[in-house]
Amino acid sequence: MSNSPPSRLKIALAQANPTVGDLDGNIAKLVEMRAEAHGLGADLIVFPELFVTGYPPEDLVLKPAFQLAARRRVEALAAELGPGPGVLTGTIWSEGGKVYNAVALLDGGKVEAVRYKVDLPNYGVFDEKRIFAQGGMPGPINFRGVRLGVPICEDIWAADVAECLVEGGAEILISVNGSPFDWTKPDVRMNQAVARVTETGLPLAYLNQVGGQDELVFDGASFVLNANCALAVQAPAWDELVILSEWQKRPEGWHCAQEQCALLEEGDAAAYQACLLGIRDYVNKNGFPGVVVGLSGGIDSALVTAIATDALGSERMRTVMMPYRYTSSESLRDAEACAKALGLRYDVLPIEAAVAGVQKTLAPVLAEREPDATEENIQARVRGIILMAISNKFGGMVVTTGNKSEMSVGYATLYGDMNGGFNPVKDLYKTEVYRLARWRNAHVPKGAMGPGDMVIPQTIITRVPSAELRPDQTDQDSLPTYEVLDDILACLVEREMPIDEIVARGHASQTVRQIERMLYIAEYKRRQAAPGVKISSRNFGRDRRYPITNRYREDVRAAHAEKKTT
Repeated sequence: MSNSPPSRLKIALAQANPTVGDLDGNIAKLVEMRAEAHGLGADLIVFPELFVTGYPPEDLVLKPAFQLAARRRVEALAAELGPGPGVLTGTIWSEGGKVYNAVALLDGGKVEAVRYKVDLPNYGVFDEKRIFAQGGMPGPINFRGVRLGVPICEDIWAADVAECLVEGGAEILISVNGSPFDWTKPDVRMNQAVARVTETGLPLAYLNQVGGQDELVFDGASFVLNANCALAVQAPAWDELVILSEWQKRPEGWHCAQEQCALLEEGDAAAYQACLLGIRDYVNKNGFPGVVVGLSGGIDSALVTAIATDALGSERMRTVMMPYRYTSSESLRDAEACAKALGLRYDVLPIEAAVAGVQKTLAPVLAEREPDATEENIQARVRGIILMAISNKFGGMVVTTGNKSEMSVGYATLYGDMNGGFNPVKDLYKTEVYRLARWRNAHVPKGAMGPGDMVIPQTIITRVPSAELRPDQTDQDSLPTYEVLDDILACLVEREMPIDEIVARGHASQTVRQIERMLYIAEYKRRQAAPGVKISSRNFGRDRRYPITNRYREDVRAAHAEKKTT
């Protein structure tokens, strides 16, 4: 074998879907994808951030037995690998009493090199400073005569690490990532990558994992940029795959030769794919045989049912309509039509007798009180009990259907319609729910296991929304229109805007204050809500951690006085 540096290199990017904690399963997937890369003639195959352990492993990292098992498994793997591509994979790595977010190069029967993550994110959904030690500035890894700079995820979101690598002689940058999806993330990633390529003058292979992990969904969408920032490779989003990049050494440096660029889903199409993949992986990775959905005839349950059917297939779905005296004939008609369009099992279980039984039990203590939200909540909780009973008996997970608008202002019943294990539309505002429903009726999502025709009856989309817990009830009895509500909520939740700035957008001051109050006092409900797919830049849960006990309300008069004095 020649000792001279190669002039050609084939790097396979494994856009892989790991499972957190499944060391053996993740290693088996690595071996399988390496074999595929070997068949493609690859010299090196790269796996995402913390692939061996799954990402994010959270406090599993603090468990000494887990740290030891991960390191031993990587060392054993290095010794077991036969001839073929080298392996560059993310893993945790314990050394000197500390544990690091690391990348390891396995080649020639051993662990050739290990590098540690420098910039540990500690914002939004990330909490790495409390579980990982910070690595020192890394040098390049020599792989068969080629010097590879391997910044780990956040390490390319600032210039320092990439600059250090180029000063150390790196020839190609390979960034391994666990970058969760949100509406704007693909553009943000590309902008960061272009900035690093521009600063360093080096080509960059950006590898991102794919799949769902609890509330987070990873879209993949890996890519390669040449040193002139031209896009050489764009992997599809949402797919687990091995994609080969072929490199040539030119006088000015390494160049990715081929152009293979998939089109990426954008906007509502991307959001739908995120919801689909999020519930599919949550159900499958946790071993549920299927799901149960309360199908009410409303837009939220219809969209959730469509998403779940696309994710799992009709044979793993069970829908239940639970009518009461306030359930309209339109709801009964639309729920049945939706189930039929999706090809689902559909049971009708009236709750009149169950509600009457609860009310009879409570009569001695409630007899002198006028009916109010108490009686409405009894209906919701009876439905929750029925769904949970079906789940217990048949094993399917109950899927909840509350959208972000409702969860923001507390329009959900604890131990009622909030019962369940997962919610694919938890981070979608009501107006976004309508948009995705219309989108699904006009498109068949990639990888969908549901039917290709219109699956949500048009009457569900056009009807005035109502919880149907009392006569002639509509959502707008106590809320502004959803266009107004959602704009105010986006200002309060995602942007943390002052009230006077929200009012300046054309909203009534009293309405904004009312929504702010409702947002704060519903925090205790959100703490008890099922996890759900993160779509926005700031979801309820990992992103936004407000106190439950909280008396703060913005003093607009004080803010105006401050502005006048300055």
